[in-house]
Amino acid sequence: MTSPVLVVAAAIVDDLDDPRELLAARRAVPARLAGRWEFPGGKVDADEEPEDALHREIREELGARIGLGEELVGPDDGLWRLSDEYVMRLWLAEVVEGTPEPLDEHDELRWLPVSQWHEVPWLDADLRIVDALHAHLSRARLR
Repeated sequence: MTSPVLVVAAAIVDDLDDPRELLAARRAVPARLAGRWEFPGGKVDADEEPEDALHREIREELGARIGLGEELVGPDDGLWRLSDEYVMRLWLAEVVEGTPEPLDEHDELRWLPVSQWHEVPWLDADLRIVDALHAHLSRARLR
């Protein structure tokens, strides 16, 4: 059995120090995922570090540069298992240059206030990440 493919994604928030909004991206392709929302990102190339791949993917997909915050470590050996074929690492991030636009693979971006995070149809695999991110940020605010 081959190892799952590593993908990286960014939970882009309006402000890493005091996050109030989350950027969600609606898939345009492939057809089976079209209309569902996700965290932007993509596959890590063989010769890339995960963080470098994430910066590249966000430039390609959204036309913006991001600054990375902390990684939201997943429950599956530190990763987020998306399927038998894919595992994901996810970092909190904020835009440091440019305005995100849906350039590739997405047809809409939306900034969601915390109270509206569940009002879009997330990809099934991303739903538990949305919940974990919400809990993580709620705990951070209490500190």
